[in-house]
Amino acid sequence: MRRKIYRQTNVYEAAQARLKFIFDNFDNIYVSFSGGKDSGMLMNLCIQYMQQHGIIRKIGVFHQDFEAQYTETTNYVTRMLTSPANLRYITPYWVCLPMSCKTATSMHEQYWTPWEPAKQDIWVREMPDYPGVINLDNHQFDFYRPGMLQEEFYEAFTPWYHRHVGGGKGKTCALVGIRAQESLNRWRAVTRGRYMFQGTKWTTGGEPDVFSAYPLYDWTAEDIWIANARFGFDYNKLYDLFYYAGLSIHEMRVASPFNDWAISSLKLYRVIEPNIWGRMVGRVNGANFTSIYGGTNAMAWKNIKLPDGHTWQSYVEFLLESLPEETRKTFGEKFATSIDFWMKKGGVLSDETIEELRRMGVQITEHGKTKYKTDKRRVTFAEYQDDLDIREFQSVPTYKRMAICILKNDHLCKYMGFSQTQKESNKRKEAMAKYMAL
Repeated sequence: MRRKIYRQTNVYEAAQARLKFIFDNFDNIYVSFSGGKDSGMLMNLCIQYMQQHGIIRKIGVFHQDFEAQYTETTNYVTRMLTSPANLRYITPYWVCLPMSCKTATSMHEQYWTPWEPAKQDIWVREMPDYPGVINLDNHQFDFYRPGMLQEEFYEAFTPWYHRHVGGGKGKTCALVGIRAQESLNRWRAVTRGRYMFQGTKWTTGGEPDVFSAYPLYDWTAEDIWIANARFGFDYNKLYDLFYYAGLSIHEMRVASPFNDWAISSLKLYRVIEPNIWGRMVGRVNGANFTSIYGGTNAMAWKNIKLPDGHTWQSYVEFLLESLPEETRKTFGEKFATSIDFWMKKGGVLSDETIEELRRMGVQITEHGKTKYKTDKRRVTFAEYQDDLDIREFQSVPTYKRMAICILKNDHLCKYMGFSQTQKESNKRKEAMAKYMAL
């Protein structure tokens, strides 16, 4: 292994120590397995550790199957979850249930539903038929409801696993292949330090005796591939195709093809998977348009240009008028909230950003530090800005930021810092209740 030093050891040795800590302290363990390189590495390391230390109890492997994916991903998941050698150590939970998944390909739809029974005739692929596959006909999840979000299902699975496998006794740990190198959000997920198990910073807890752990948090993409080569681990051969397509190891991502993470790479499906591309186009609204324009100005990345004759404010108004009524209303409410928030209550910004705004002549009022645990200061703006050429562009209020949300089909306006509102949550619950009554 490449000698990346971590407390006088390399990352592989550090991961081995973490796995020992996990197997010594937790009664019920499962791996969250997406079919990507990181979760695949974590699953392989767990099996290797169990083999080397003579551990005979089984661990769970949880996989959410989103129907529309590369054939090589399906092949890899199938190999890992059906291999007789692996089944000596794992119990698969291969979930193929209809649930609401975010889509960034359509202005008309915020979600699409994999494995939706009413659309079986246009499914991208057939339902897998192996031991461990869980679908509407055989699931035992007391928390599952039609229409629930994939994230809600994932969050509910660990407590269910604690009750179902451990009988609600002992301690349960979900192993997640998050690496801090991947993104700032992933770094925060690992280091937020809430409810740590025995003060271990790479663990987080929720319900009593239920924790998550991130044994690979300090690994790099290079470490993943070095370990695959050194130990001969099975991996998703899609990465070979990505390599042949010219992607660097840091650009390769295995994800649901319709979410906002995968927009820029959706066009690769047309080249790598021409046999299923036609079915994907017919499956989710906007897939073909996004595959063509997902990496261009049309989908509003950072180099978006303002059309002639418009300010960013007028361009936002123009874009809103072009949207379906329900979508226009959703964006309009978010934008109005943002304007009111930044001009009356105020948001927090770093000292560097505040100083940069003052040098630019932007009229702001400082209100000191907030009650929250942050060194940033609360400020209000005298005027909502049209555009700002500033380092932390995403953090400051501008109409350009609104335009980016519209063009990225970011219905929740996550780009502007919004999260799901209580109203949106209640709306989804109402839809779930309606489906349950049918």
